Amino acid sequence: MLMHTHEARLDALRKQLAAQGLDGFVIPISDEHMSEYVGAYAQRLAWLTGFGGSAGTAVVLKDKAAIFVDGRYTLQVRDQVDGRFWEYQSVPQTSVAAWLGENAPEGGRIGHDAWLHSRGWAEGVAKALANRGASLVAVEHNPVDAVWEDRPAPSLAPALVHADQHAGQSGTEKRAAVAEWLAANTLDAVVISALDSIAWLLNVRGRDVERTPVALSFVLAHVDGTADLFIAPEKVTPDLVAHLGNAVRIRDRAAFVSALQSLANKRVGVDPERAVAAIFTLLEKAGATVVPLTDPTVLPKAIKNPVEQAGHKAAQARDGASVARFLHWVATTAPQGGVTELAASDKLEAFRAEGGLLRDLSFDTISGAGPNGAVVHYRVSEETNRPLEPNSVYLVDSGGQYVDGTTDITRTVWIGPDAPPVEVKDRFTRVLKGHIALARAVFPRGTAGSQLDVLARQFLWDAGLDYAHGTGHGVGSFLSVHEGPQRIAKAGGGQAGTGQDLVPGMILSNEPGYYKTGEYGIRIENLILVERREIAGSEGEFYGFETLTHVPIDRALVEPALLTAEERAWWNAYHAATRAILAPQLSGEDLAWLEAACAPL
Repeated sequence: MLMHTHEARLDALRKQLAAQGLDGFVIPISDEHMSEYVGAYAQRLAWLTGFGGSAGTAVVLKDKAAIFVDGRYTLQVRDQVDGRFWEYQSVPQTSVAAWLGENAPEGGRIGHDAWLHSRGWAEGVAKALANRGASLVAVEHNPVDAVWEDRPAPSLAPALVHADQHAGQSGTEKRAAVAEWLAANTLDAVVISALDSIAWLLNVRGRDVERTPVALSFVLAHVDGTADLFIAPEKVTPDLVAHLGNAVRIRDRAAFVSALQSLANKRVGVDPERAVAAIFTLLEKAGATVVPLTDPTVLPKAIKNPVEQAGHKAAQARDGASVARFLHWVATTAPQGGVTELAASDKLEAFRAEGGLLRDLSFDTISGAGPNGAVVHYRVSEETNRPLEPNSVYLVDSGGQYVDGTTDITRTVWIGPDAPPVEVKDRFTRVLKGHIALARAVFPRGTAGSQLDVLARQFLWDAGLDYAHGTGHGVGSFLSVHEGPQRIAKAGGGQAGTGQDLVPGMILSNEPGYYKTGEYGIRIENLILVERREIAGSEGEFYGFETLTHVPIDRALVEPALLTAEERAWWNAYHAATRAILAPQLSGEDLAWLEAACAPL
């Protein structure tokens, strides 16, 4: 009999922990690749607690349990996880290590799955536990898996070839660059375990994780330019074999552990941020010298080549037309009533799919009406589904996966027929001003995203307001919608990537927001490309942003009196460009709507 309640699942896990001689266990949202989005087989936290966000960790002790989420999920976790059984903990104000340092039983054994955590995490938790005479134990068998009776199997969908015409560089060239890096660092091999890194390096994609086109696998890349790909045999097609060629040896995924164990006396690079603790342990026990270095594909992957940039712009143009048609549909249909968040989300996906080029969404659409829009990473369900009520704010954050590019756009619109309240227009315009300030930024080489973040927040700060998420994340090329190492966010606070210099070719989001709990949410998001700026008389190399996303921004929510002449000029130039890009793809009433939406302010 399957356990249908989360209370029953928690009880079953506690019994399993006792059977395995454990006083507690840590359950992250993670897989063997440290992925942000994980396959159904790895959704242990959701199965145990009901939490549906993309980032979080739980700790279960004999007499208490806690779930840890950041500011994006403060509201969502309370809606989805039963507070009778779980304490809510906010990150970065606290951490798993800090909580266990206070709550673990004296001398207790706290379990973790070393295939789901980084080594740095494990060291930090072990240190905190030592203060209580407790220890962190790497389990051989995950106790959650032992009680998860109907756990899905990992996907066996075939791996797909990503053609050079979209990649802009062959896998052979990429492996040669990694081999040069290995030689420069006097390494024999490097472990590539992040799924998007593998996809980029070998020009391979897949269907194993929803919303991210990757194939479950590991790679060992060698100093001679060859590589071993560890992948389930069922996923290998003749096309893949031909594409990879003789220099990439295809091996069963199950052979990865023994391959690591065979690297005695070798110098092996491993990325401490992207490889799980188990990989380090296996290599060290085998007698290899482990050298902690950043995965050599991370930066080249982030810096899009001219082919990838052109593909992204083509994908954005098509995607923009789909979103524009959707916004026209919302503007004409929603004020009459009867449109729900789910219906709107489905309609938007249908518009994207009409051209036949959509491979997947790039993430679950955030379709938030009224107070649901104030939940930063809201995920609509049958239980939470609200109508888009007349005279309310609607926030929709969505994106598509196309073979030539990955998109991500947020628009906030007013559902009429009456005019928006003064406060809503004020907040929206402050968010818009911040968006424009970042879009117009010019900065010298060597500038990190954390140095630009304040540009987007300054007008909210003036009014004593802020938002609890980063301002910008990197975006992949038919890959992960959240890609490192670049981001735009407040420095510190555990935000990885805020110290990474912005380099021409990087794509990021520009998405300031404002959220009034229980009432509405506002976010304006476009994707931007770092580009060189030629400035007469400049003393050094300077960069700026090209805005890639072109979809009208809702003028009904703007308070023009709050905009400067420069901001109005940006608005008008942006909408002129939007009209030029989208008008050839639209007709009839859609085109008429676009013309009105793009008229000068």
